[in-house]
Amino acid sequence: MIQQLTKLARADLFRDRLVAAIALANSNQSKLARDTGVDRSTLSQLLRDDGGRLPNAHLVASCAAALGVSTDWLLGLSDRPEQAADLVAAAISMTEAPRALIDDHIFDWHQEAAGYKIRHVPAALPDMLKTADMLRWEYAPSIGKTIDQAVGASRDRLAWMRGSTSDYEISFSICEITSFARAEGYYADVPPDVRRAQLMHLRDLSAQLYPRLRLHLFDRRRLFSAPVTVFGPLLAVIYLGQNYLVFRDCDRVAALTDHFDALVCAGTHSSRDVTGVFDRLLSEQP
Repeated sequence: MIQQLTKLARADLFRDRLVAAIALANSNQSKLARDTGVDRSTLSQLLRDDGGRLPNAHLVASCAAALGVSTDWLLGLSDRPEQAADLVAAAISMTEAPRALIDDHIFDWHQEAAGYKIRHVPAALPDMLKTADMLRWEYAPSIGKTIDQAVGASRDRLAWMRGSTSDYEISFSICEITSFARAEGYYADVPPDVRRAQLMHLRDLSAQLYPRLRLHLFDRRRLFSAPVTVFGPLLAVIYLGQNYLVFRDCDRVAALTDHFDALVCAGTHSSRDVTGVFDRLLSEQP
């Protein structure tokens, strides 16, 4: 939080930060005077003045632009020296989302958030909880001969999750798992034995890894969610298809955390009874 400063204190802070910015930019008073279009004597007087005089807004903006810092920081209105465009670029970014299981971006984010709770809403069924046969059915058409390598990498990620210090909460649609069990829509061509094995795998993992892994089911007719992962308080990622939209500012991460928690609260089945859903779907299998 920025404290309210007296005019004298703000002027002192401005001079201190201007000196620091000149040093960080490997600049000097002569170069700054040239870049801002003011006399060197004017700049020297400004830096020597121990009174409460501040330069006009034009000179402050010129100094900030020349030194690559924000005017708010120079004036003590912000604790971040970066300019607004740099702050936005750091807080929000886009990275490529390849159609592959071996995605270093995702694994790096999981490692970065080790020890924090990771909340995840998958685009369909969660990749890290899929069987090898299910992964082959889904990804072989797009990644071809590298599918065995990708399946091995997926197993490694599940093993890493088992041994990590993070807790995982995964919430996905009851409609998704029901469509899968009934071989409807996207899952129409999944062989019956693959579907049955996948349902058993989900049921067994949800029981074995609880409470470190909590699975929740929600009804997307009541509350919709795009695919999103929240990596503790550090970052949140929305999956767009060909790209990830990555947020690192605390307000947006907190908002997406609240969104996930709302999914859980409005869910049709909590982590305590989700195994019963898998058992029911298994009983309906041919």
